[in-house]
Amino acid sequence: MLVAVTGGTGFIGKKLVTRLVGQGDTVRLLTRRSTTSEKSSLLEMHECDLVAVGVNELSSMLEGVDVLYHCAGQLTNTSVMRELHVNATRKLAEAASGRIKHWVQLSSVGVYGPVSEGSVTEETPLSPVGDYEITKTESDRIVVEAANRGAFSYSILRPSNVFGADMSNQSLFGMVDMINKGLFFFIGKPGASANYIHVDNVVEGLIRCGTIPAAKGRVYNLSDYCDLELFVSYICRALGKDSPQLRLPLQPARWLAKLAAIVPVFPLTASRVNALTNRSRYSTLRIEKELGYVATVTLEAGMQEMVAAWKMTRQHAS
Repeated sequence: MLVAVTGGTGFIGKKLVTRLVGQGDTVRLLTRRSTTSEKSSLLEMHECDLVAVGVNELSSMLEGVDVLYHCAGQLTNTSVMRELHVNATRKLAEAASGRIKHWVQLSSVGVYGPVSEGSVTEETPLSPVGDYEITKTESDRIVVEAANRGAFSYSILRPSNVFGADMSNQSLFGMVDMINKGLFFFIGKPGASANYIHVDNVVEGLIRCGTIPAAKGRVYNLSDYCDLELFVSYICRALGKDSPQLRLPLQPARWLAKLAAIVPVFPLTASRVNALTNRSRYSTLRIEKELGYVATVTLEAGMQEMVAAWKMTRQHAS
């Protein structure tokens, strides 16, 4: 199979490229970077900046492609999100029209907005808040509209918080560190949600979207849900520590979080209180039923991997 990947040198994209090459696919990697750790005769490097490249140049790169995995994204730099997520996707869709067979869009559950409780399914109304979420929602819409015009078929995958040992986001490492130091505590009533998904499981979901006919024209959520108490116990078990017992009532925690506006280094912010008390859950019933998805890395195994990586960073720092 001939596939193309955007964002193939990013956190998720590079794992996807390795998996695709490993299963014998020829991969056209559309990237701004001229180098990658993946070395294979099946890998074709195409240097291009999706924001700056023209439609004609993109068209030649996509000619005859069976599946395009659109994984390019920007998580932190708000100044380029619209250019990359919206304008570049529109340009890519124009170039792909009639040249590729199927488009797999890597999206995010963030498009549903900041849901604080209850089950979120693929039918939940979209209500994005924030530059990243809004522009990713627009990107998804561009793909669907192009597909509806007959440009190609499509699938959209929306993972929750993606993690892995080599992730650039250090939030989970920060939680591991707090638990190791005995500084972590729960907030509010038991049963808060931990909505995470290991990067290898995201890759599994992407490939199923790209290879199973039933995925055409469908949107799938992907998350590995458990209660926060169980999630923390996985970390404690990997650290060889007892699970924390301290639990702070919700309202006092919100009062304390207001100190963050006065003392910038204060660790308990309003966003962290919200994260530690969130009770939403992203249903994966559709992808399990329609595509036969099963997690390749359990949440417990994933946290063992994270703790091992955290220990390595501590050794290198000492």
